[in-house]
Amino acid sequence: MAFTDLLDALGGVGRFQFFYTALLLLPCGLLACHSFLQNFTAAVPRHHCRGPAKHAAAANHSEAWLRAIVPLDQLGAPEPCRRFMEPQWALLSPNTSVHGAATESCKDGWVYDHRVFRSTIVTEWNLVCEARTLRDLAQSIYMAGVLVGAAVFGSLADRLGRKGPLVWSYLQLAVSGAATAYFSSFGAYCVFRFLMGMTFSGIILNSLSLVVEWMPTRGRTVAGVLLGFSFTLGQLILAGVAYLVRPWRWLQFAVSVPFLVFFFYSWWLPESSRWLLLHGRSQLAVQTLRKVASMNGRKEEGDRLTQEVVNSYIQSEFTSTRTSNSVLDLFRTPAIRKVTCCLMVVWFSNSMAYYGLAMDLQKFGLSVYLVQVLFGVIDIPAMLVATATMISVGRRATVASFLILAGLMVIANMVVPEDMQTLRTAQAALAKGCLASSFICVYLFTGELYPTEIRQMGMGFVSINARLGGLVAPLITAVGEFSAILPPVAFGATSILAGLAVCFLAETRNTPLVETIEVMERRAKGLSKKEAEGKSEELSLQQLGASRLIETI
Repeated sequence: MAFTDLLDALGGVGRFQFFYTALLLLPCGLLACHSFLQNFTAAVPRHHCRGPAKHAAAANHSEAWLRAIVPLDQLGAPEPCRRFMEPQWALLSPNTSVHGAATESCKDGWVYDHRVFRSTIVTEWNLVCEARTLRDLAQSIYMAGVLVGAAVFGSLADRLGRKGPLVWSYLQLAVSGAATAYFSSFGAYCVFRFLMGMTFSGIILNSLSLVVEWMPTRGRTVAGVLLGFSFTLGQLILAGVAYLVRPWRWLQFAVSVPFLVFFFYSWWLPESSRWLLLHGRSQLAVQTLRKVASMNGRKEEGDRLTQEVVNSYIQSEFTSTRTSNSVLDLFRTPAIRKVTCCLMVVWFSNSMAYYGLAMDLQKFGLSVYLVQVLFGVIDIPAMLVATATMISVGRRATVASFLILAGLMVIANMVVPEDMQTLRTAQAALAKGCLASSFICVYLFTGELYPTEIRQMGMGFVSINARLGGLVAPLITAVGEFSAILPPVAFGATSILAGLAVCFLAETRNTPLVETIEVMERRAKGLSKKEAEGKSEELSLQQLGASRLIETI
């Protein structure tokens, strides 16, 4: 008998589960705003060198005078990073050209086109030309924060509970986000972006664990996929907010303030009863379960709950629990070791391929606001298919199929002619949708594979591998300047490899969550229920007594 049976007895997927899931997934959706925020706050508008001081007034406001100050590139647009050392007045006459004129860097700064982007960190700190790498550095620092957060919050959640780190993450994101908009130093901007990145892992990992641990078996699939839809909704919200709020500081502030609201209402959210029972806090667990039962319309059943009933009901699953865990527990036993190694490959490859395809919005050749909408909408049909297949077929087949299909489409795009842009864009978009869906499925799959006593640590550890993949992706894209064939081969091959690795994992559809490492090892060895109970006659009697007590409820 599993803890999920107790949840079913107290209302199953009831009113509490609906409200609880909604309140947890709303902040997850707005996290997407911060993940893709630099598409707007760090956008690079058109720009050119500011003219010399003595000619600046005329050159900066007259296209004719600009022609004499700034050379043109191959497309006939003003060069963004060079200007003539001496004004070429001859160019003011029509049908004239100058060859071999000396140029220099933009010593007096730049003039930016503010028609689309009123202000960005690029225009404020001149992150162009020689300083253009600082823009990518800021995003890399954010991803480094996500990586560190996965390690820190994953470990803390198993030791301190899910709720505490989650509440703190809401507050940290609200404060650091507002501070990012307030301070006028690029160094301070990077520091607070790092702190914001840490909260991404703290919110996503703890929210998913709380949803999964409070949800009966039959509701876990839909709850996990709703996380993906909330992330998609966040991308659409970002496009709308960024379109209405053009100054980057106000945009940064607008997407950060809501987390202060989440911080205040998160105090109402109850801690995971699984975690409370696992750490010997059965009295608080019973009080929480009674409130859940009352909210689900099962107040009488809740009032009959006692510590003895709850503890006995799941004693067989918690009996071998250790309160002290380390990352070594993820590799200590054969079943856990296989799960961890396979998931390391899956998370790293999925993340690398996803960010490798989705990092450059300009490749669509459309308005960045429109592309951001498409970036989110593309995920919806893929996630609908993923939801149906996870329910009807299973997690393993769904994740493996999406990853392998995405890899094949990325590689197939290599043989599509350059002039067939519509087909190339369609294939890339479909591959991105498959990777996004598999990412959400993997979140749910991972939470179901790891036992409760190390679930957060396991999810935090494999999430670190995902962040490493996100950091590697831009490096592989940069190498594409020397070998155009390398990025699609790398992204496609790793995606296929991840799909094959999934095939070695156990199916978790319609199976109760495992609570301890020992129970998982017994399940992996294929022991029958009677053989498992035969290991301990005392535990068997406790479980039988517990079932009779629950029947009276």
